[in-house]
Amino acid sequence: MVGAFRAYICHFMQVHRSIHHLPKFRNSVVTIGTFDGVHLGHQQIIKQLKEEAEKIDGETIIITFHPHPRSVVKTGTPVYLLNTLEEKISLLSSFGIDHLIVVPFDKAFSEQTPEEYVVNFLFEKCRPHTLIIGYDHHFGKNRAGDYHLLERFGKELGFTVKEIPEQLINDITISSTRIREALLTGEIETANSYLGYNYFFEGMVVDGNKLGRTLGYPTANIIIHDEDKLVPANGIYVAEAEIAGFEPAAHSSQLLQGMMSIGIRPTVNGKDRTIEMNIFDFNEDIYGRIIKIFVCKYLRIEEKFNTLEELVRQIDIDKQNSLQYFENVKNK
Repeated sequence: MVGAFRAYICHFMQVHRSIHHLPKFRNSVVTIGTFDGVHLGHQQIIKQLKEEAEKIDGETIIITFHPHPRSVVKTGTPVYLLNTLEEKISLLSSFGIDHLIVVPFDKAFSEQTPEEYVVNFLFEKCRPHTLIIGYDHHFGKNRAGDYHLLERFGKELGFTVKEIPEQLINDITISSTRIREALLTGEIETANSYLGYNYFFEGMVVDGNKLGRTLGYPTANIIIHDEDKLVPANGIYVAEAEIAGFEPAAHSSQLLQGMMSIGIRPTVNGKDRTIEMNIFDFNEDIYGRIIKIFVCKYLRIEEKFNTLEELVRQIDIDKQNSLQYFENVKNK
């Protein structure tokens, strides 16, 4: 699985967070979508986008929306996302996209007629040479606009509309749903296989109750600030960490190996859900730092033990299983 995409971005992607100050694009090849997860299905669309742009020496543009349209149109319905906006930007940048337009999605934008959306937004702002879109793409007020309307306007305004195959669109929908389901049921390896990289999240390291330290397994307690970010199911996981501002030793991997617990800590009658990461062979003060966790493998459910000694014995086993996982990955 890919962990290494995260920091090695050679291509500079321009991010536009306002639709009122966009540059003049050259032979723009445009696609539109939420791209939540930027998973393997999305990566096929990106590949098609880049191939089309190459043919005409054009620029690739992805249009996405923030906040998620569903959270604006269906207020009160929680939307749990695979990526925060910044994570999505980082992922898309790693695939060599030229421009990302982040449309500030609000009630007024959602109430444009389909015709206004195409003429005043898509055409006026992006001047597409080619628009790559799914057969089931709907837009404008009441989602009344569709592929056929885009084709008609394409003929009138002089841009080409190309369809993303139905099978790929279905695969993307299934993949996104399956990834969310897998993360919420502990099937982390299934989720990672659909994503094409290890699922990750980040948060701040905060003070905990120091129980892990007394057990011989000090942990970084992590608070995630983005409430829309999907957190995997409670349980014990093999994980890797990247700590902002901390450089591992030159001989070691960029990522720090360890294991993670998500849950309520029933052995000590915990009530609140916590995320704790034990980093192997690590004893640095990282309070207040941002930590990124890459979730590699689900080990077991969270259990209540009769004594702390029993808990420690199980943690010892968890560590051995985690080290075995890393050894297996290294030898593949």
